[in-house]
Amino acid sequence: MQTPKAQTVLFFVIMLIVTVAVFFIMKPFIYAIFWAVILAGLFMPVYEKVDKKLGRPTISATIVLVLICLIFILPFGFIISLLLKESMDIYQGISNDQSQINVYVRKLTELIKHNPYTDSLHLDDAALTEKITEISKSVAGYFFENLKNFTQNTLQFIVQLGVMLYALFYFIRDGEKFLETILRLLPLENDRDRILLKKFQKTANSTLKVTLIIGGIQGILGGLLFLVTGIQGAILWGVVMIITAVIPVVGCALVWVPAGIFMIITGHFWTGILILAFGSLVISMVDHFLRPILLGKDVSMHPLLIFLSTMGGIIVFGFTGFIIGPIIMSLAMAVWRMYEEYYLKEIV
Repeated sequence: MQTPKAQTVLFFVIMLIVTVAVFFIMKPFIYAIFWAVILAGLFMPVYEKVDKKLGRPTISATIVLVLICLIFILPFGFIISLLLKESMDIYQGISNDQSQINVYVRKLTELIKHNPYTDSLHLDDAALTEKITEISKSVAGYFFENLKNFTQNTLQFIVQLGVMLYALFYFIRDGEKFLETILRLLPLENDRDRILLKKFQKTANSTLKVTLIIGGIQGILGGLLFLVTGIQGAILWGVVMIITAVIPVVGCALVWVPAGIFMIITGHFWTGILILAFGSLVISMVDHFLRPILLGKDVSMHPLLIFLSTMGGIIVFGFTGFIIGPIIMSLAMAVWRMYEEYYLKEIV
C-alpha cells in the first residue's frame, strides 16, 4: 500500500508529464497564442465598453475581432508584404552593385578620399566602401531572411493566422474566466496572485505603450520622411527606427541623423537639411510629448531594461522578440517587486 507521501509524489510526476506533453502539443502554435493574448489584452478595454452597451458577449467579441482585423492585422499584412519586397530589392541590389545605397557610398568615399582633412589618415576607400555596404546589406538581409522564413510556407502561415484569430476571439470573450482559472492554480496566498497580476499588467502596459505606440509613431514618421525625400527602402528604415526607438537617449536618431549627414555629404544638401530638421523638431519630440501622456502614473520600466530586453528578445526569439522580450522582463520585474515587498520582509 502506498503512503500519502508516495501518492503525492506520484501525482506530481504524472502532472509534470501531462503538462510537458501538453506543451509539446501546443508548441507549434505558441507564437500564434502569444500574439492572441497580447492583442486581447490591448483591446480588452474596447471590448468592455462595447459589451457594456450591447450586453451580448459573443456579438461584442465578434465586433472587436473585426475591428482588430481592420485596423491592425490587414494593414500589418500589407506592410509585411511591402517590407519583404523592399528588403529583397535592397539586398539583391547591393549584391549586384545596382543599389541606390551603393551609389551614395561611392560618392561618400570619393569625397573622403579627396578631402584634405581625411587624406592624411590614408583611409582605404575600398575597405570603407565594403564596410558601409556590408552594414546596409546585413540590415536588409536580416529582415529579408526573417520575413521569408515567416511567409515562405503559405499553408503554415494561414494555419497560424487562423489559430491566432480563433484564439483571439475566445481570449477577448472569455479572458476573465481564463485568468481566474490561472490564478486559482497559482500557489500564492493572501491574494498575492492578484497583486502579482496587477503589478505585471501595469509594467507590461507601460512598456508596450513605449515600445509600440511611441516607437511606432516615430517609425511611421521616419518612414514617411524617407519616402518623401526619395531614400531607398523607406519602409525598411521605418521599421528599423521603430526598433531603435527603444535605445536610451539616442533612439531612432541612430538612423535619421546618419541619413541626413549622408545626403548632405553626397551633394543633396537641402534633402539632408530637411531630414535633420524634421528629425530634430518632430520625430525626437514625439517621445518627450507622448511619454508623460501615455504613461501617467503607471509603473514604467527603466529605458535601459526596455532596450536590453528588446534587443535580447530579438536575438533569442527572432523578430517577434521585439515584444516577447519586454513582456518577459515585465513579468520578472513584477515578481522581483513582490519578493521585495512581501517575502523579503518575512525573511528578515
